[in-house]
Amino acid sequence: MLFWESSGAMGFHSMLVLVTWVGVMLTAIMAAAAIAYPLALPNCSDSCGDVKIPYPFGTSEGCYRKESRDFFINCSKSYGQPDQPMTGNLPVTNISIEGEMDIMMYNAINCYNQSGTPLSNNTEPWLQVPSFTVSVTKNKFVAVGCDTYAYLNGILNGKGFSIGCLSRCNDTSNIVDGSCSGIGCCQIDIPEGLTDIDFAAYSFKNHSYVWSFNPCSFAFIIQKDEFSFSSAYLTSLQNNETFPMVLDWAIGNETCKVAQNKGNYICGGNSTCSDLKNGSGPGYRCKCKKGYDGNPYLKDGCQDGNPYLKDGCQDIDECNDKSKCPGKQICVNEVGSYHCSCIKGYHKVEEVCVPRGSSLTIYLAVGISIISLLVLLLGCSWIYYGLKKRKIIKLKEKFFHQNGGLLLKQQLSNHQKSMETTKIFTTEELKKATNNYDESRVLGQGGYGTVYRGVLSDNTVVAIKKSKIGDQSQIEQFINEMIVLTQINHRNVVKLFGCCLETEVPLLVYEFITNGTLSNHVHDKSLSSLLSWEKRLKIATEIAGALAYLHSSTSMSIIHRDVKTAEYTIG
Repeated sequence: MLFWESSGAMGFHSMLVLVTWVGVMLTAIMAAAAIAYPLALPNCSDSCGDVKIPYPFGTSEGCYRKESRDFFINCSKSYGQPDQPMTGNLPVTNISIEGEMDIMMYNAINCYNQSGTPLSNNTEPWLQVPSFTVSVTKNKFVAVGCDTYAYLNGILNGKGFSIGCLSRCNDTSNIVDGSCSGIGCCQIDIPEGLTDIDFAAYSFKNHSYVWSFNPCSFAFIIQKDEFSFSSAYLTSLQNNETFPMVLDWAIGNETCKVAQNKGNYICGGNSTCSDLKNGSGPGYRCKCKKGYDGNPYLKDGCQDGNPYLKDGCQDIDECNDKSKCPGKQICVNEVGSYHCSCIKGYHKVEEVCVPRGSSLTIYLAVGISIISLLVLLLGCSWIYYGLKKRKIIKLKEKFFHQNGGLLLKQQLSNHQKSMETTKIFTTEELKKATNNYDESRVLGQGGYGTVYRGVLSDNTVVAIKKSKIGDQSQIEQFINEMIVLTQINHRNVVKLFGCCLETEVPLLVYEFITNGTLSNHVHDKSLSSLLSWEKRLKIATEIAGALAYLHSSTSMSIIHRDVKTAEYTIG
């Protein structure tokens, strides 16, 4: 809400009174339809003018909490207004059971005449109510003026405390409406738990250089959502005597744990106690439990000398809300709660009211729905895995044809008698043989690829060579070499058992030799010592014989151009 200048038909204070009156009227209309819970002690007034006065506050002796006079509300006829509630010398506009009090706080004004002489209307507001603290979440401290500084003093954690604010400007050209950043207006946050406050506005040079457009310094505490700065306030705020402000209130200066063991504990039945949070001050507050409403500070028995027969927190009849139990249900109120029951002729099935006798139909429908859903899920899964399996089969067929599988089958059939032991393996057979090519099965690695140790289904131990790359242009030559290699039968040449053509690069399956390579025996110190010159000469002779066999004794000469000790095994 923006401030209204008093030079017009309606000033800020008048506008506030009008808005407050409209709000009160609307609240009264709504409250008339609601259940009225007791707010005050018996035989005590629960209002002053248009303001409700809930206990622990009261307007007369014996009606407010006796441990602190801070809860006394003076219901006077001050300022020509009938029944105006006051705390000290400040008007009260609202008291909340949740722990807040809305008041009208005075404006600190410091004015000068054109020659720089202070005027007599200067004010320095103060508030000394130890049970109340300035709400840090609802208020801010503001200073307005172009030759202004202001201080806010108070008690914080038992010690004196002060904060200040500075506002300067030479003219109105740099002032931005809505901005309170130090040019014509400054504002600061208020520390938590501040009590017993006073504040004042001051001038650096008695407004001598800015008097034509700003003769006064102003300082005030105001609700955050009630103020938006305007350059017009540099002159008009001297007509605003008070501003809306919020105080926090609590009971005593003890925690719930301590207070509950004392005779002056105030929380009534069906309520809970909560300590103040974030250091906003000492004491505790009371709150009605869920399912209850009313004033939690009232309780059974004799309270502050007054007999009281019923707790302030009373059961809420949730069934007054017709939306609580929709459909074919009726609402049944319980103490602190409620439940929904079906109307006559209906009963609950899965939290839904259905006609009696229709349970079997509903269960059957639910059962059929569940079965249908399961069938649908199983069907979708079966189709998905079927399509996936079909894709894998097609990919295997593609690689088999790509790697010359048909040509190899034809050659094998042409050499059936001489190649009875030669086999075309499937990918599943070799995966099983190598435990899905587990790293622990690796016998050796190199630029050509990796060799794995495998165990076939008949417990034959084999060496499976998995090459890195393949040459599609050499497929026919590869198949012809396969046919030749499978026909080799020499005791010093490792036998080729077969191959697998269902992968991108063909896999070769060889006879497994257990004693390692010649390179291991020659270069390993512990093994080389066992190789006498006679054994070394014999190995060389047998290698030469094997090479001679490959070069001249096979149906197709195999010329080995890269003889290495790492490729020769010791049988």
